[in-house]
Amino acid sequence: VWLPEDGAPEILILAGIHGDEPETTVVVSDALRAIDVGGLKNAAILCGNPDGLLRGTRGNAVGVDLNRNLPTSNWSPEPVLYKSTRKGPQDIELSPGAEPASEPETRALLSLIEEMKPRAVVSLHGALACIDDEGGSKLGQWIAEKTGLPLEEVGYPTPGSFGSWAREHDLTLVTYELEAASLYDLKERHSPVLIELLTGAMEVGD
Repeated sequence: VWLPEDGAPEILILAGIHGDEPETTVVVSDALRAIDVGGLKNAAILCGNPDGLLRGTRGNAVGVDLNRNLPTSNWSPEPVLYKSTRKGPQDIELSPGAEPASEPETRALLSLIEEMKPRAVVSLHGALACIDDEGGSKLGQWIAEKTGLPLEEVGYPTPGSFGSWAREHDLTLVTYELEAASLYDLKERHSPVLIELLTGAMEVGD
């Protein structure tokens, strides 16, 4: 996690909670490296699932989808199904964990949020090319306007997800879905937006 030298961050940016979405880590890293020392005003987790990123897998090293492992009222022990290609069948199973917050990565994330108490979290994913902001926040609208990505809901059940957890804890969460594109194009389009978020150019608002 990258934290500002002074002051409490209002926004936490989370990349790489799914290890097969390495582009999220790349664009956040690119943005962080462009910020002068002392210029960081908000926080960033470069990769919430380091084992999955190293392995190139959606889940962590023991096959748990960390974005279904949060302690929420809708958490389910049923396997999580997903597809590895856009047009392929949804036939790959991952575990939501033996119980809510069973994974060390999940517990570390929750501990950090409890310590930081950010007003909002921006969670990066790929590659649905949209901004999912169920609460209709000013932050979500700002990101959509800056990126040109449409504001729309992902539209399928996500038991045990970070979004569900945030909603139950009255925390603004914006899901920032990158488009399917080359890393060069993604950095060119999204790094400037992330730099503004990380340097405090955009205030969370109400």
